[in-house]
Amino acid sequence: MNASLIKFATVAGRTLLALIFITSGFSKLTGIDAAAAYIASAGLPAPVLLAVVSGALELLAGVALAIGFKARGAASLLAVFTAVATVVFHAYWSAPADQQFVQQLMFMKNVSIIGGLLTVAALGAGLFSFDARRARG
Repeated sequence: MNASLIKFATVAGRTLLALIFITSGFSKLTGIDAAAAYIASAGLPAPVLLAVVSGALELLAGVALAIGFKARGAASLLAVFTAVATVVFHAYWSAPADQQFVQQLMFMKNVSIIGGLLTVAALGAGLFSFDARRARG
């Protein structure tokens, strides 16, 4: 793969990976009641606080990942957040039979996202990023 294509693919991949967190975080923060109700349905305490904190984390770390600002840390935080959310909200092994297929799909989607996040955490944001710009100068 040539260098220009690598630069483009890195930016596109990082941005597309961040998009799910940016939209989810924005949705939580603009719909606190709905987010809190979903969190409460899992039996978690302080659902409003968790909705605000998780929404802010997803939005801020998602933007940081998209622009490549402290991308390794943002990707690491999002990987841990996603792992916890996956086990809590998509435990397909204990879901009712009519929900297991969809929950398993959601679980595996999140596992794949975690894989992408761990790749960014390991390799960094790439050349077109705030991290690379800071390193250069």
